[in-house]
Amino acid sequence: MRKQLSIGLAALSLTAAATIGMAQIKSMNLEEMVELADDSIHGQIVNHHVFRVDDPIDGPELYFTTLTIEGTSMTSGDLMTVDVTFHGGFISDTEGVYNSEAPSKDDILVGTPVVAFYRWQDNMGGGIAANALSAAHGGLFRTIGGGDVEVVLGKGEGYAVDHNIMITDLSSAVERINKIKSNRQGK
Repeated sequence: MRKQLSIGLAALSLTAAATIGMAQIKSMNLEEMVELADDSIHGQIVNHHVFRVDDPIDGPELYFTTLTIEGTSMTSGDLMTVDVTFHGGFISDTEGVYNSEAPSKDDILVGTPVVAFYRWQDNMGGGIAANALSAAHGGLFRTIGGGDVEVVLGKGEGYAVDHNIMITDLSSAVERINKIKSNRQGK
């Protein structure tokens, strides 16, 4: 009996270790985030929409949240409005799904000033094609203040914006990195 229990515990430990080994969160600096993203926007959330998809391949009850952000492209400086989507969200108090990789509820309120990095995905699951928030919650940063004293709130070590930084300094860094990226790609 002890031998069977020991073998069972060993098998369970190996399974758990293999599962943990597959699920990894990657830290990402600003250069890596800009490389990953198609663009980034500095602006304000003007709409927040959660929707459900039931898919025969990816399964039932897939929930997505789309934020509509109005602001300025950090790549081109052009005024723009962009929809950025991520996994998870709640349609009502009882319908939806929590996703630990989604931004916090406070970060996605309508009216919140943000910087968001995003990348187009042909299929986020359930056949949904959209601008996906880069690095899940790691691609969205709140800002405070305004004008010449607007500050992007850093999220700590391992995030693209790890410490609080003036929006003008972040914009300059993103512009510099994007120029290097464009030169490398021959654009």
